[in-house]
Amino acid sequence: MRPGDVDGEGAYARAGGRLPGDPVPDPGLGAVVEPVPSTVPDQRRRALRGRSLIRLLPVLLIVVAVLYDILTPRYFTAAPLYTAAPLVAAPLYSRRGTALTGAAVVAAVIGLQLTKGVIHYVDSLTELITIATVAALAVFVNAFVRRTGERLVTVREIAEAAQRAVLPEPAERIGGFEIAACYEAAQADAFIGGDLYAVQDSARGIRLIVGDVRGKGMGAVAAVAVVIGAFREAAEQEATLEAVAQRLERALAREGTRRDGLDAFEGFTTAVLAELPHGDGVVRIVNRGHPPPLLLYADGTLCPLPARESALPLGMGELGVWPDRADEAPFPGGATLLLYTDGLSEARDARGEFYDPQARLAGRAFRHPTELLDTLAEDVRRHSGGGMTDDMALLAVRRP
Repeated sequence: MRPGDVDGEGAYARAGGRLPGDPVPDPGLGAVVEPVPSTVPDQRRRALRGRSLIRLLPVLLIVVAVLYDILTPRYFTAAPLYTAAPLVAAPLYSRRGTALTGAAVVAAVIGLQLTKGVIHYVDSLTELITIATVAALAVFVNAFVRRTGERLVTVREIAEAAQRAVLPEPAERIGGFEIAACYEAAQADAFIGGDLYAVQDSARGIRLIVGDVRGKGMGAVAAVAVVIGAFREAAEQEATLEAVAQRLERALAREGTRRDGLDAFEGFTTAVLAELPHGDGVVRIVNRGHPPPLLLYADGTLCPLPARESALPLGMGELGVWPDRADEAPFPGGATLLLYTDGLSEARDARGEFYDPQARLAGRAFRHPTELLDTLAEDVRRHSGGGMTDDMALLAVRRP
């Protein structure tokens, strides 16, 4: 019988002798799997503490410089520390804060020179003029940094808007299904790359796609837009999931003719398409060279859904024609369908070992798709030490 059957003894045996409500043991470690506390708040607190210490650096430089001048003979100078303080303040403080730091440095130098009685010496006067000049330059540096920061904020806002336009966040509930999506860019401060996901409700059920476009940069983003646009239109109009895949094939073929160079001949997209018919407890899958989806049942059982017949990625139709055939599997209540890109399964740890989502998720149960994706994203970050080499897209759908 398939996982998730309803006979009491079979369910009890598959659950490892557990009663409903008991914690689910990890079959690999033999330990009870409890919810893993997120380390994100701890990381945020450490980052805030680090920023606070950095912002104190100009003040510490001034204090150290004053102490150095007080405790050393008069022919010793702390001029390098005095000049460093306003320069360090320039990228950290506001314009007013930078000016006040410079004024504090100049005032401290004048006060110490008066105390030592050396303000009339040529060397002391030269030192004072140098420090005052650097303090003034720090204000101009601050203005430049602020303008650059404002431009970066604008670019970031544009990138966020582009992501929302190309990869809009799906609704939390569509057609009675609970849905969650997650996109993790490998490049710091990047928002969108060659991975994609989309969810579309139609008269024949909820239709989903997760894919990975070959290449990087704006060419990959353009291909993502083409695939998602074609998918949304085809999901509404086509009678079968196989026909949706063929529409995507033709759309990428048209896109390839518009490109110059290598991408015109080698551009392709691995993708997995899924269909959840309304009222039927099944899922249909068409896989085009993509990692197979995973089906997580309510009792912790995990079942991969590999394609029965291999198929080429989308956009490679000129190499051969194979008819798409949808594979069907049971999708009972409480089960969650997980679709992902190879950024998840190819994440490596320090020893070069790949992340195995099947082994990591086996025996675990999640109340909501968001909980599943949050746990999975945090786990793969820990596995890779935060150094992911490829983008990662995750899409989870649960039948309540």
